Amino acid sequence: VPAIIVAPTPRFFAPHARSVRILHSIHSANPKGGGPIEGLKQLAALNTMVGHSVEVVTLDSPDSPWLKDFPIPIHATGPSYLGYGYTPRFVPWLREHHRDYDVVIVNGIWQYASFGTWRALADTSTPYCVFTHGMLDPWFKKQYPLKHLKKWLYWPWGDYRVLRDALAVLFTTEEERRLARRSFWLFRCDEVVISYGIRAPNGDESSQREVFLSAFPHLRGKRLLLFLGRVHEKKGCELLIEAFARLLRANASGAAPLHLVFGGPFEGDYGDSLKAMISRAGIEAHVTWTGMLAGDLKWGAFYSAEAFVLPSHQENFGIAIAEALACGVPVLISNRVNIWREIKLHNAGLVESDDLAGTERLLKTWDALPAETKSRMRLNARSCFMRCFNIDSNATAFIDTLRLLGVPRDR
Repeated sequence: VPAIIVAPTPRFFAPHARSVRILHSIHSANPKGGGPIEGLKQLAALNTMVGHSVEVVTLDSPDSPWLKDFPIPIHATGPSYLGYGYTPRFVPWLREHHRDYDVVIVNGIWQYASFGTWRALADTSTPYCVFTHGMLDPWFKKQYPLKHLKKWLYWPWGDYRVLRDALAVLFTTEEERRLARRSFWLFRCDEVVISYGIRAPNGDESSQREVFLSAFPHLRGKRLLLFLGRVHEKKGCELLIEAFARLLRANASGAAPLHLVFGGPFEGDYGDSLKAMISRAGIEAHVTWTGMLAGDLKWGAFYSAEAFVLPSHQENFGIAIAEALACGVPVLISNRVNIWREIKLHNAGLVESDDLAGTERLLKTWDALPAETKSRMRLNARSCFMRCFNIDSNATAFIDTLRLLGVPRDR
């Protein structure tokens, strides 16, 4: 039976303990990759601030534009090939440099950054841990049966061994750990549940709100619902659009109508299908696509919103949910988001099923809530963030967990 370790509370270890040399392995540092790379950067920044050494190795091509101002020392071993990301330079580079690090943290599976790390570190004294980032959720098996069959052909000689031989497999919630066991019956690893989170935004709230509203002046004075992140079918975007269209038609509250903001890249056939859906519903005047938002624009979007909405079919953690909470913005989410229990416990938002009926209830319930209840929920949102998802404390717990696992080792 695999071991289950719960991460220790912050400052469990003595402050004079030796600093840790960490290398993060990830498919790409492209910010369009969403939560994993953003979480990595924030965790690394805090670990570095207290004296630990953090670097990153990716499968990116060295001339990738997002590497130019990357805030952490980074080693690009590409160019890589196909979606899997194979590059012949990755394993030799890691074999040559592994002794420079106390531990390698693999971010994600199903790509060469995980399997290549396993290959490079086999028979060495350098341990590695794996963040699966929700990629073993059984929703993928149900939604994409043919892809799951292909993964089964790869699993026994690929990522099964990656997880089996890891010093620990890191799950950010108990829900993620529980669900991961249901993807493949051939499953063996040492499991660690460890807190995850983000940094609270800095800067002035009023100024950041003004940056956003100046960029999108037609949104000024409107009641905004915000979706922020990759526009992907697992996020339930079509449910959100249909439920929003029904809310507008019903005009349940009699108040000023809500306006839906999609903040994120929406390229490809799926994005086109959503735009067509909005057009057919005749709600173009009530929906704004902003494209990808970052920096003050992103924080301004949060501060301008009444609520954040994510009726996702599968979500491991949801960096954008934590960002909304940090801004005191209530979240309207499905019960397929692995942190839904924390949201419900702290009354920091609303939780419903990941179907059309559930998404309708999210929007209608929110729209009908009294102003006093919404104000109280905003305070609860900020409190939930500070208690559960503030990376200032979780970053310390991350290092404490590594030490509990025996890192750094004497070599």
